[in-house]
Amino acid sequence: MTFSIDRRMAMVGAVGAAGLMLTSGPSKAQDMMKPALPMAKARGFKLGDLDVIALLAGSAPREKPHGIFGVNVSDDVFAKVSADNFIGTDMAQFYFTPTLVRSGSNIILFDTGLNAAGITAALAEAGLQPKDVTHVVLTHMHGDHIGGLMMDGMPTFANAAYLTGQVEFDHWSKANNDGFEKNVRPLAEKMTFLKDSDTVAPGITAMATFGHTPGHMSFMLDSMDKQLLLMADLANHYVWSLAYPDWEVKFDMDKAMAVQTRRKVLDMVATDRIPLIGYHMPFPAAGFVEKRDQGFRFVPVTYQLMG
Repeated sequence: MTFSIDRRMAMVGAVGAAGLMLTSGPSKAQDMMKPALPMAKARGFKLGDLDVIALLAGSAPREKPHGIFGVNVSDDVFAKVSADNFIGTDMAQFYFTPTLVRSGSNIILFDTGLNAAGITAALAEAGLQPKDVTHVVLTHMHGDHIGGLMMDGMPTFANAAYLTGQVEFDHWSKANNDGFEKNVRPLAEKMTFLKDSDTVAPGITAMATFGHTPGHMSFMLDSMDKQLLLMADLANHYVWSLAYPDWEVKFDMDKAMAVQTRRKVLDMVATDRIPLIGYHMPFPAAGFVEKRDQGFRFVPVTYQLMG
């Protein structure tokens, strides 16, 4: 006697058997460290005559994000906002995104990531080596921005000049901070100091955006009537900081000033429809800001800056 088997039922049976084989018994994968999933480390944008490249120098999860963001709001409010934006409250994914700008013959790197390995790997994906960098600009001197300045006790960017805010440098030079002493102090004699509205290179202007640190600076790029803001750590998360600018952030050294600065600058870029790159925004870290209720919304770039 011949029995016919429904094709759909046969497929269900095969899937069920495969599932049984995959789930039964101890798994070697549980005893191994999960490998990192592939992720691009460089993304280029065009802004008039300027080439702008976002460089992913590192990414890492951080537990208990409410201990970092929205420290002045209740657990219930934090949980509702997170759920409304499809993100959990148990973990945040941090991104560390220096930006490279080609302005004429200048190859200018803004911030350097957590360590030399991360930033050099990202540069390599962009087809560049550390020796190609002509200028390094430090938006501020938290460890995740200055960590790539030195490699094995030597400057990572051997041919570069260095620029940073005068107020920022003066603060950290008196702070007895290990990261500053290890990575910044050895380069002090090569540094040029900036104040608000100073020009870094043609089309690049410094902006005082104090609060996150005493001398935190952002930088406005301007070319052929197009603008883009490198906001650095003005806002540290696309929801828990940018969308809710009054939410205080653990790492903001002057929280009241940081809130005031955040509101002022985000209102400006939203009103003028200026795109931005944020150091901790989800890679490639570029987007627009629109006004929403009493705060803002981050709108990631898709193809608007391709050329």
